[in-house]
Amino acid sequence: MREILIHPDNLPLFEALASDTRLKIVELLLQGPGNIKELAEQLGLSSAIITKHIQKLEEGGIVRCEAIPAKRGMQKQCRLADDEYMLRYPSHFTDKRTLPLSNQYTVSIPIGQYSAYQVRPTCGLASEHKLIGMRDDPRYFAEPECAKAQHLWYSSGFVEYRIPNYMTAAEQISSISISLEIASEAPGYEENWPSDITFSLNGHPLCVWTSPGDFGEQRGKLTPSWWGAGNTQYGLLKTLLVNGEGTFVDGVKMSDVRVNELSLVRSEDILFRISSLPEARHPGGVSLFGRAFGNYEQDIEVIITT
Repeated sequence: MREILIHPDNLPLFEALASDTRLKIVELLLQGPGNIKELAEQLGLSSAIITKHIQKLEEGGIVRCEAIPAKRGMQKQCRLADDEYMLRYPSHFTDKRTLPLSNQYTVSIPIGQYSAYQVRPTCGLASEHKLIGMRDDPRYFAEPECAKAQHLWYSSGFVEYRIPNYMTAAEQISSISISLEIASEAPGYEENWPSDITFSLNGHPLCVWTSPGDFGEQRGKLTPSWWGAGNTQYGLLKTLLVNGEGTFVDGVKMSDVRVNELSLVRSEDILFRISSLPEARHPGGVSLFGRAFGNYEQDIEVIITT
Protein backbone atom coordinates (compact mmCIF):
# COMPACT_ATOMS: atom_id res chain seq x y z
CA MET A 1 0.00 0.00 0.00
CA ARG A 2 1.33 3.42 -0.99
CA GLU A 3 0.41 6.41 1.13
CA ILE A 4 -0.36 9.71 -0.61
CA LEU A 5 -0.44 13.02 1.22
CA ILE A 6 -3.20 15.33 -0.03
CA HIS A 7 -0.92 18.16 -1.06
CA PRO A 8 -0.19 20.18 -4.24
CA ASP A 9 3.08 18.24 -4.65
CA ASN A 10 0.98 15.19 -5.53
CA LEU A 11 -1.18 16.89 -8.17
CA PRO A 12 0.42 14.84 -11.01
CA LEU A 13 -1.02 11.68 -9.47
CA PHE A 14 -4.51 13.13 -9.01
CA GLU A 15 -4.48 14.61 -12.52
CA ALA A 16 -3.43 11.26 -13.97
CA LEU A 17 -6.57 9.66 -12.53
CA ALA A 18 -8.88 12.41 -13.82
CA SER A 19 -9.61 10.61 -17.08
CA ASP A 20 -12.09 7.87 -17.94
CA THR A 21 -9.66 6.33 -20.43
CA ARG A 22 -6.79 6.29 -17.96
CA LEU A 23 -9.01 4.68 -15.33
CA LYS A 24 -9.86 1.96 -17.86
CA ILE A 25 -6.13 1.44 -18.48
CA VAL A 26 -5.61 1.04 -14.74
CA GLU A 27 -8.43 -1.53 -14.62
CA LEU A 28 -6.77 -3.53 -17.40
CA LEU A 29 -3.35 -3.39 -15.75
CA LEU A 30 -4.88 -4.66 -12.51
CA GLN A 31 -5.29 -7.95 -14.37
CA GLY A 32 -1.59 -8.00 -15.28
CA PRO A 33 1.11 -6.20 -17.29
CA GLY A 34 0.41 -5.23 -20.89
CA ASN A 35 2.06 -3.49 -23.81
CA ILE A 36 0.84 -0.43 -25.71
CA LYS A 37 -0.55 -2.46 -28.62
CA GLU A 38 -2.52 -4.80 -26.35
CA LEU A 39 -4.02 -1.91 -24.39
CA ALA A 40 -4.93 -0.09 -27.60
CA GLU A 41 -6.72 -3.15 -29.00
CA GLN A 42 -8.64 -3.77 -25.78
CA LEU A 43 -9.83 -0.17 -25.59
CA GLY A 44 -10.41 0.32 -29.31
CA LEU A 45 -8.02 3.28 -29.51
CA SER A 46 -4.87 4.02 -31.47
CA SER A 47 -1.45 3.20 -30.05
CA ALA A 48 -0.52 6.91 -30.25
CA ILE A 49 -3.41 7.90 -27.98
CA ILE A 50 -2.65 5.11 -25.50
CA THR A 51 1.01 6.18 -25.43
CA LYS A 52 0.01 9.71 -24.37
CA HIS A 53 -2.25 8.36 -21.62
CA ILE A 54 0.52 6.02 -20.40
CA GLN A 55 2.94 8.96 -20.26
CA LYS A 56 0.48 10.82 -18.02
CA LEU A 57 0.13 7.78 -15.74
CA GLU A 58 3.93 7.47 -15.57
CA GLU A 59 4.25 11.15 -14.60
CA GLY A 60 1.81 10.50 -11.76
CA GLY A 61 3.79 7.49 -10.55
CA ILE A 62 0.83 5.17 -11.14
CA VAL A 63 2.34 3.10 -13.95
CA ARG A 64 5.88 1.85 -14.56
CA CYS A 65 7.08 0.93 -18.04
CA GLU A 66 10.14 -0.93 -19.25
CA ALA A 67 11.46 -1.90 -22.65
CA ILE A 68 11.54 -5.66 -23.20
CA PRO A 69 12.69 -7.70 -26.21
CA ALA A 70 10.00 -8.50 -28.80
CA LYS A 71 9.95 -10.24 -32.18
CA ARG A 72 10.72 -6.93 -33.87
CA GLY A 73 13.02 -4.95 -31.63
CA MET A 74 11.82 -3.73 -28.25
CA GLN A 75 8.33 -3.09 -26.91
CA LYS A 76 7.09 -1.04 -23.98
CA GLN A 77 5.68 -3.24 -21.20
CA CYS A 78 3.49 -1.44 -18.65
CA ARG A 79 2.44 -2.41 -15.14
CA LEU A 80 0.97 -0.75 -12.08
CA ALA A 81 3.51 0.70 -9.67
CA ASP A 82 1.24 -0.13 -6.70
CA ASP A 83 -2.05 -1.95 -6.29
CA GLU A 84 -3.33 0.02 -3.28
CA TYR A 85 -3.25 3.67 -2.24
CA MET A 86 -4.10 5.32 1.06
CA LEU A 87 -4.89 9.04 1.11
CA ARG A 88 -3.56 11.01 4.07
CA TYR A 89 -4.78 14.44 5.07
CA PRO A 90 -1.99 16.84 6.11
CA SER A 91 -3.15 16.74 9.74
CA HIS A 92 -1.80 13.18 10.05
CA PHE A 93 1.70 14.52 9.47
CA THR A 94 1.59 17.97 11.08
CA ASP A 95 -0.03 17.41 14.42
CA LYS A 96 -3.25 19.07 13.19
CA ARG A 97 -1.52 22.41 12.60
CA THR A 98 -0.99 24.10 9.26
CA LEU A 99 2.74 24.56 8.79
CA PRO A 100 4.65 25.72 5.71
CA LEU A 101 6.80 23.12 4.00
CA SER A 102 9.92 25.00 5.14
CA ASN A 103 9.18 23.68 8.65
CA GLN A 104 9.51 20.12 7.47
CA TYR A 105 12.41 18.02 6.26
CA THR A 106 12.67 14.50 4.90
CA VAL A 107 15.42 11.94 5.39
CA SER A 108 15.77 8.70 3.41
CA ILE A 109 17.75 6.04 5.30
CA PRO A 110 18.87 2.87 3.45
CA ILE A 111 18.06 -0.19 5.55
CA GLY A 112 21.71 -1.29 5.54
CA GLN A 113 22.89 1.91 7.22
CA TYR A 114 22.05 0.86 10.76
CA SER A 115 24.34 2.20 13.48
CA ALA A 116 23.86 -0.61 16.02
CA TYR A 117 22.53 -4.15 15.98
CA GLN A 118 22.10 -7.30 18.02
CA VAL A 119 20.56 -10.15 16.06
CA ARG A 120 20.09 -13.91 16.28
CA PRO A 121 19.51 -16.52 13.55
CA THR A 122 17.67 -16.96 11.38
CA CYS A 123 19.29 -13.81 10.04
CA GLY A 124 21.01 -12.40 7.00
CA LEU A 125 21.47 -9.61 4.50
CA ALA A 126 21.11 -9.30 0.75
CA SER A 127 22.01 -6.53 -1.68
CA GLU A 128 20.26 -5.97 -4.98
CA HIS A 129 22.69 -8.42 -6.60
CA LYS A 130 23.76 -11.05 -4.06
CA LEU A 131 23.80 -12.33 -0.50
CA ILE A 132 26.08 -10.39 1.83
CA GLY A 133 28.19 -12.93 3.69
CA MET A 134 26.56 -16.14 4.90
CA ARG A 135 23.04 -16.81 6.08
CA ASP A 136 22.39 -17.19 9.82
CA ASP A 137 25.74 -15.73 10.87
CA PRO A 138 25.26 -12.46 12.84
CA ARG A 139 28.93 -11.54 12.30
CA TYR A 140 28.14 -10.42 8.76
CA PHE A 141 25.95 -7.62 10.10
CA ALA A 142 29.32 -5.91 10.78
CA GLU A 143 30.53 -6.49 7.20
CA PRO A 144 31.23 -3.07 5.57
CA GLU A 145 29.20 -4.18 2.55
CA CYS A 146 26.10 -4.23 4.79
CA ALA A 147 25.53 -0.58 3.78
CA LYS A 148 24.40 -1.94 0.39
CA ALA A 149 21.73 -4.19 1.93
CA GLN A 150 18.29 -4.04 0.31
CA HIS A 151 16.83 -6.83 2.44
CA LEU A 152 17.72 -7.89 5.96
CA TRP A 153 16.12 -10.23 8.46
CA TYR A 154 16.54 -11.56 12.00
CA SER A 155 14.46 -13.84 14.20
CA SER A 156 15.29 -11.98 17.41
CA GLY A 157 17.09 -8.81 18.43
CA PHE A 158 17.18 -5.31 16.94
CA VAL A 159 18.66 -2.93 14.42
CA GLU A 160 18.98 0.77 15.22
CA TYR A 161 19.26 3.77 12.90
CA ARG A 162 20.46 7.33 13.46
CA ILE A 163 18.06 10.00 12.20
CA PRO A 164 19.79 13.38 11.75
CA ASN A 165 18.31 16.16 13.89
CA TYR A 166 18.39 19.51 12.08
CA MET A 167 16.22 21.53 14.46
CA THR A 168 17.54 24.91 15.60
CA ALA A 169 17.56 26.38 19.09
CA ALA A 170 14.32 28.23 18.33
CA GLU A 171 12.48 25.14 17.09
CA GLN A 172 10.77 22.16 18.66
CA ILE A 173 9.88 18.96 16.83
CA SER A 174 6.11 18.58 16.69
CA SER A 175 5.92 15.26 14.84
CA ILE A 176 8.05 12.43 13.49
CA SER A 177 6.70 10.22 10.70
CA ILE A 178 8.56 7.05 9.68
CA SER A 179 7.50 4.92 6.70
CA LEU A 180 9.04 1.51 5.98
CA GLU A 181 8.34 -1.88 4.39
CA ILE A 182 8.40 -4.57 7.06
CA ALA A 183 7.29 -8.14 7.80
CA SER A 184 7.90 -11.02 10.21
CA GLU A 185 10.82 -13.45 9.85
CA ALA A 186 10.18 -17.19 9.62
CA PRO A 187 12.51 -19.90 8.27
CA GLY A 188 11.92 -19.73 4.51
CA TYR A 189 8.61 -17.92 4.73
CA GLU A 190 5.27 -18.41 6.46
CA GLU A 191 2.24 -16.31 5.53
CA ASN A 192 0.67 -16.82 8.96
CA TRP A 193 3.54 -15.94 11.31
CA PRO A 194 2.61 -13.15 13.73
CA SER A 195 5.43 -11.09 15.18
CA ASP A 196 5.21 -8.43 17.89
CA ILE A 197 7.60 -5.73 16.67
CA THR A 198 8.58 -2.93 19.04
CA PHE A 199 9.38 0.53 17.68
CA SER A 200 11.48 2.85 19.88
CA LEU A 201 12.86 6.38 19.60
CA ASN A 202 15.76 7.54 21.78
CA GLY A 203 15.33 4.51 24.02
CA HIS A 204 11.62 5.17 24.60
CA PRO A 205 9.37 2.28 23.47
CA LEU A 206 6.63 3.81 21.33
CA CYS A 207 4.37 0.87 20.62
CA VAL A 208 4.18 -2.79 19.64
CA TRP A 209 2.82 -3.54 16.19
CA THR A 210 1.97 -7.14 15.28
CA SER A 211 3.07 -8.15 11.81
CA PRO A 212 0.70 -10.83 10.48
CA GLY A 213 3.25 -12.88 8.56
CA ASP A 214 6.39 -13.43 6.52
CA PHE A 215 5.19 -13.17 2.94
CA GLY A 216 6.51 -15.41 0.18
CA GLU A 217 3.64 -16.98 -1.79
CA GLN A 218 3.73 -14.17 -4.36
CA ARG A 219 6.89 -12.70 -5.79
CA GLY A 220 7.81 -9.18 -4.69
CA LYS A 221 7.32 -6.60 -7.42
CA LEU A 222 10.89 -5.32 -6.99
CA THR A 223 12.54 -8.48 -5.67
CA PRO A 224 15.56 -9.36 -7.88
CA SER A 225 15.28 -12.37 -10.18
CA TRP A 226 18.26 -14.12 -8.53
CA TRP A 227 16.39 -14.28 -5.19
CA GLY A 228 14.81 -17.72 -5.25
CA ALA A 229 11.26 -18.82 -4.60
CA GLY A 230 10.76 -20.24 -1.13
CA ASN A 231 12.23 -17.09 0.44
CA THR A 232 10.61 -13.99 1.89
CA GLN A 233 9.44 -11.78 -1.00
CA TYR A 234 7.90 -8.58 0.36
CA GLY A 235 6.49 -6.78 3.39
CA LEU A 236 3.77 -4.33 4.32
CA LEU A 237 4.21 -0.57 4.05
CA LYS A 238 3.63 0.88 7.51
CA THR A 239 3.73 4.48 8.69
CA LEU A 240 4.64 5.24 12.29
CA LEU A 241 3.69 8.72 13.52
CA VAL A 242 4.54 10.33 16.86
CA ASN A 243 3.03 13.75 17.56
CA GLY A 244 1.48 15.75 20.38
CA GLU A 245 -1.45 13.37 20.70
CA GLY A 246 0.36 10.04 20.90
CA THR A 247 1.80 7.31 18.69
CA PHE A 248 -0.03 6.02 15.61
CA VAL A 249 0.48 3.26 13.05
CA ASP A 250 -1.35 3.92 9.77
CA GLY A 251 -3.54 6.46 11.56
CA VAL A 252 -4.57 4.06 14.35
CA LYS A 253 -3.56 5.18 17.83
CA MET A 254 -1.24 2.62 19.43
CA SER A 255 -0.08 4.37 22.61
CA ASP A 256 -0.09 7.65 24.52
CA VAL A 257 3.65 8.23 24.04
CA ARG A 258 4.03 11.80 22.74
CA VAL A 259 6.82 13.49 20.85
CA ASN A 260 7.68 15.79 23.77
CA GLU A 261 8.53 12.71 25.89
CA LEU A 262 11.33 11.50 23.59
CA SER A 263 14.30 13.41 25.05
CA LEU A 264 14.92 15.23 21.78
CA VAL A 265 17.99 17.46 22.06
CA ARG A 266 19.18 19.91 19.40
CA SER A 267 22.16 18.65 17.37
CA GLU A 268 21.84 15.11 18.75
CA ASP A 269 20.80 12.30 16.43
CA ILE A 270 17.45 10.62 17.00
CA LEU A 271 17.84 6.86 17.55
CA PHE A 272 15.21 4.67 15.87
CA ARG A 273 15.19 1.01 16.94
CA ILE A 274 13.21 -1.91 15.49
CA SER A 275 13.10 -4.89 17.87
CA SER A 276 11.75 -8.42 18.09
CA LEU A 277 11.93 -9.29 21.77
CA PRO A 278 12.23 -12.93 22.92
CA GLU A 279 9.74 -12.31 25.74
CA ALA A 280 7.05 -10.99 23.38
CA ARG A 281 3.76 -12.85 23.06
CA HIS A 282 4.56 -13.39 19.36
CA PRO A 283 8.38 -13.44 19.04
CA GLY A 284 8.28 -13.74 15.26
CA GLY A 285 11.29 -11.75 14.05
CA VAL A 286 11.70 -8.86 11.61
CA SER A 287 12.24 -8.56 7.85
CA LEU A 288 13.05 -5.17 6.29
CA PHE A 289 13.06 -4.16 2.63
CA GLY A 290 14.84 -1.36 0.75
CA ARG A 291 14.00 0.36 -2.50
CA ALA A 292 15.27 -2.54 -4.67
CA PHE A 293 13.51 -5.38 -2.80
CA GLY A 294 9.90 -6.19 -1.94
CA ASN A 295 6.90 -4.22 -3.20
CA TYR A 296 7.72 -0.57 -2.47
CA GLU A 297 10.47 1.48 -4.09
CA GLN A 298 11.63 3.28 -0.96
CA ASP A 299 14.07 3.12 1.92
CA ILE A 300 13.13 4.10 5.49
CA GLU A 301 11.49 7.48 4.86
CA VAL A 302 11.43 9.95 7.76
CA ILE A 303 9.51 13.25 7.88
CA ILE A 304 10.38 15.63 10.73
CA THR A 305 8.02 18.57 11.37
CA THR A 306 9.01 21.44 13.65
